[in-house]
Amino acid sequence: MIEFDQVTKSYTQRGAPRGRSVNALDEVSLSIGESEIFGVVGESGSGKSTLLRLVNALEMPTSGAVTVNGVNLAALRPRARRAQRRRIGMVFQQFNLLANKTVAANVALPLSLHRSRGGFRSRAAEAQVPPSRTQDRAREMLDFVNLGGHAEKHPAQLSGGEKQRVAIARALVNEPDILLCDEPTSALDGQHTDEVIATLLRVRAEMGTSILLVSHELEVIRGTCDRAAILESGRLTGIAEIAGLGAREKYDSYSERARAYLEGDQE
Repeated sequence: MIEFDQVTKSYTQRGAPRGRSVNALDEVSLSIGESEIFGVVGESGSGKSTLLRLVNALEMPTSGAVTVNGVNLAALRPRARRAQRRRIGMVFQQFNLLANKTVAANVALPLSLHRSRGGFRSRAAEAQVPPSRTQDRAREMLDFVNLGGHAEKHPAQLSGGEKQRVAIARALVNEPDILLCDEPTSALDGQHTDEVIATLLRVRAEMGTSILLVSHELEVIRGTCDRAAILESGRLTGIAEIAGLGAREKYDSYSERARAYLEGDQE
């Protein structure tokens, strides 16, 4: 479904001598299976957001290959790259809902935008959702995230957890193959975090969607994911098989603590 093969992504440092660059990702190799919930953890600056942008074809690797659904993204022309992007849903940390539109209109927005740009490539698009069905489809997705009664409200009338579930419904309205989640719970309290986690688990169970979940919250990763990559300074330091037991108090590094926490070695 998603494969990174020795991927490096470099950026030129502002104000640095000519030719000086920094690796946001450094020879990262990993694979994510169909219908898997795969986590990515790491401290700020570890390369988590860069990894997401590469999967979403917003950036290309400096070296190595990113393959999604069997397609090397770097080999695609811009139009094909945009079509590939339509097979991927995105959930943001700060919801990114339009304040002047109703909840239902926010969820329906991707259908209208993609149609105006000349056709879809997602599973829902292949079924050719007609304009007359757009609002029905949006309401179906709101029902799926248990917010059917909020369709005519505006985002300001919702709690943070409700806003994030609306954002999930919007990301799913085209029935994407892959759902990317960028720190989806970091702005939420514990109860709303649990609601978002439950929604993501249901997405996988009922839709079979592969989910790539980036978070610095180890509890969220452990409660949601099958496996998780641990990034430190752009390098992949390990992939944890999630077990989820106990707690240990002190570790020499973030990577050591993350691996122990996620794999359940903490006492």
